[in-house]
Amino acid sequence: MSEDKALVAARTKLTEFLDSRKLRKTPERFAILDLVFSHNDHFRIETLYQEMEARSYHVSRSTVYNTMELFCECGVARKLQFGSQLSLYEKVVGYLGNHHHLICTECGKIREVKDTELMSNIEKHKYGKFNSSYFTLYVYGICSACVRKKKSKIKSNQIKNIKNRKL
Repeated sequence: MSEDKALVAARTKLTEFLDSRKLRKTPERFAILDLVFSHNDHFRIETLYQEMEARSYHVSRSTVYNTMELFCECGVARKLQFGSQLSLYEKVVGYLGNHHHLICTECGKIREVKDTELMSNIEKHKYGKFNSSYFTLYVYGICSACVRKKKSKIKSNQIKNIKNRKL
């Protein structure tokens, strides 16, 4: 789904959600939604708040927090908690759908991946009388860049030890 179509779908979904709950369709909510859908990666609420300020759209932090909670309830955004980090968010409509997160325990880098075989197995699995809507899988480990750094550091230390022994 293209970015424009994804945003239109999200706006429609949000409008229907607000109408069904008799909530106001404020310009602030839709401005925040536009910002959410301008992101192609995970983001923090503080980032949205700063972007709103930069656009001279003055809303309180609590408005941004409350709006994001509303978006999560509506299904146009998803809240993610990776370990002890602050919560991150991602857009949902027209985005990756079910996907996995590879989280480096060394540097904190987060990478999204899709494993269609694994996703298919999870989607087909029956959980009794439970109907799943979506899922997210977190895989913790060490990214290749951190592995290279560790190997380089070990090799460097070995060379230093050899030089020190010769002295």
